[in-house]
Amino acid sequence: MTEMEVENFVTHFAAAWAERDGAAFLALWHPDGVLETPLADRPIAGSELGRLTELTKAQAPDHVWQLLDWAARGDRVIIEWQATRVISGERFDWRGVDKFRLENGKIVEERVYMDTAPLRAARTGAKLEPILRL
Repeated sequence: MTEMEVENFVTHFAAAWAERDGAAFLALWHPDGVLETPLADRPIAGSELGRLTELTKAQAPDHVWQLLDWAARGDRVIIEWQATRVISGERFDWRGVDKFRLENGKIVEERVYMDTAPLRAARTGAKLEPILRL
């Protein structure tokens, strides 16, 4: 992929998140593509991205996604992001990285990397304890 094609993909991906637009996400995906995320109970088919967007909006209406950085090599694109929500009246931020494999500009594989421990703790009201204390 050319740098311009990658920039175009990243711009459209960020815009789909900004609008939380299921159709915009579907337009980025190859129908046989697969999303693997630690937030879901199974791999998600590219054809399901519209439904996933609707579920996310319903369960997290205040969710905001922000592009932080990106890099690419060949058909691989890596996007670093930050997400924000209000949980129990407090602002809650977390970061992650998505790694994509593209074919003809469409996502055929996406893997989300993120630490789910803070989200799980916030969901149950538990206090997140550090593994190491220095």
